[in-house]
Amino acid sequence: MLEFSKYYVEFFQWLWQDIKDFFVAIWNDFFVALYTNIKDYISLLITYQGHFDVVAWIMVAVTALLNTSLVVFVIAKIIIWFRKYASFRRVEIEKNELIEEIATLNDKVVSLVEEKNQIMAMKVSQLGINAATGQHADQVVAAGAALPGRAFVQPAIGMVGGNTTVMMAPGQSLGRVDGSGQPTDSPAPNVPVGPSRFVKLIQVDKEYAGKDTHIYMEESDFVTLPEMVTRFVNYSAAALKLYYKPKMISLFFAGMAASKVMILQGISGTGKTSLPYAMAKFFSNSASMISVQPSWRDRAEILGYLNEFTKRFNETDFLKALYEASYRKDVNFIVLDEMNLARIEYYFAEFLSIMEMPDPSEWKIDLVPDSKPSDPLKVLNGKINVPLNVWFIGTANKDDSTFTITDKVYDRAIALEFESKGEFFQAPETDPLHMNYSYLQELFDEAYYKYPVSQVLLDKFAILDKYVQNNFKIAFGNRIMVQLHKFIPVYVACGGTEEDGLDYIFANKILRKFESLNLSFLRNEMDDLITQITKIFGKNNFAESIKFVKNLQKQI
Repeated sequence: MLEFSKYYVEFFQWLWQDIKDFFVAIWNDFFVALYTNIKDYISLLITYQGHFDVVAWIMVAVTALLNTSLVVFVIAKIIIWFRKYASFRRVEIEKNELIEEIATLNDKVVSLVEEKNQIMAMKVSQLGINAATGQHADQVVAAGAALPGRAFVQPAIGMVGGNTTVMMAPGQSLGRVDGSGQPTDSPAPNVPVGPSRFVKLIQVDKEYAGKDTHIYMEESDFVTLPEMVTRFVNYSAAALKLYYKPKMISLFFAGMAASKVMILQGISGTGKTSLPYAMAKFFSNSASMISVQPSWRDRAEILGYLNEFTKRFNETDFLKALYEASYRKDVNFIVLDEMNLARIEYYFAEFLSIMEMPDPSEWKIDLVPDSKPSDPLKVLNGKINVPLNVWFIGTANKDDSTFTITDKVYDRAIALEFESKGEFFQAPETDPLHMNYSYLQELFDEAYYKYPVSQVLLDKFAILDKYVQNNFKIAFGNRIMVQLHKFIPVYVACGGTEEDGLDYIFANKILRKFESLNLSFLRNEMDDLITQITKIFGKNNFAESIKFVKNLQKQI
């Protein structure tokens, strides 16, 4: 052991001496040599200076400046690298400290939750309720149950036929008690078992429990599409002081027939938001107004999300309105006000996709990954259905504070353009309609059957489509053709012409794609397009499309 100690001490001395010699050599070979050689540099300059002319002295000054700049640059880069490394280290240290602090806070939160559960369990036991088994004492009152490993959940209490149902943890129920507090053996019909993670949706279940939602239409409610347009225009003007032209309302109903998503866009103050509001009142309902926020980035903003800590679902007003529509039989509107304050294809992407499916029974939105007995009645396997009797109406302004609406959204929706506010006119007093969704759908189906798009019009449209593809490289898919075959018949049934209906679809579905082109190189092609439209459809037709093209030309 003594020999090893001598060896290690000598080895360490040699190692330390080598390290010392390394740094001394660096100092002698670089810094000392550099300082010493400066004298030689000056002596060399003195030797040659007697033969320098003016140009030579200028070159001396320039080269000295360049050499000095190079040295300064190298030194500055080394300093910057060291500062970056020090800054990175400081950030990493602060990050580790924050992680440790968060872990400490989480431990404290868990401790507080456990303490809260113990307090609640004591309160429950004092009230005479056994939270573990669900047995009750002399009188059953609202109390909470402490669930192992999770936060306390308030039990739900419901009234069914004069009896009170008190429910504890999922899978446990205290049963029903009558007015005197005595238990009854009969279960509560159509009531979820236990406290639910969906508070707002459960409230909707309670509101509609045993409620007759059938729409009893009177003789005056069985109207045709032209009569419905006229009645709405008069009702809106007389009752709500909102003035719309019959053509706009015809386009609105045709849009409802073609798509479940509609976009009302234009300048502020033209009645975009008021139209779905008035339309809902016209159908004896109320539109659900949802204000879109600029911070919306994904589906959680519009539907809500399951809080893994509290085990509760944070429900939004949008989700509640969608769920409530599944109980109703009438026409429902959910309005996304200022929908392009955030990117629509981010927060609304799932709806745009699922409503492309031909089978409406597949229009399901995932809410939670599993199902529980306490979930709302119409949330099956963690999914909620998008009912057929609901339309999503988005309003959009075009200014610097909003995002551009992409082709993906325009292709799936029907866009209506509001260019001016409505003008006052005297309208007779008109009653709203009591109409169920199925009757409105029958009107649409009848229009499909009576006013199919003529083959002559389709042939003309094919010629125009081919011209646009060849000259502008713009094409569209089957989705727009399907919408065209739904939109035009209903528009004709409302009192319009099929050429005007095709004109509107062409302008707002196909010509809108021109906005992504470099129009400054297409001046002549745009003039030729107007000429081609006039040649195919006549001089006084397709006014909407020609107007759209001329507006594009003004932007060049």
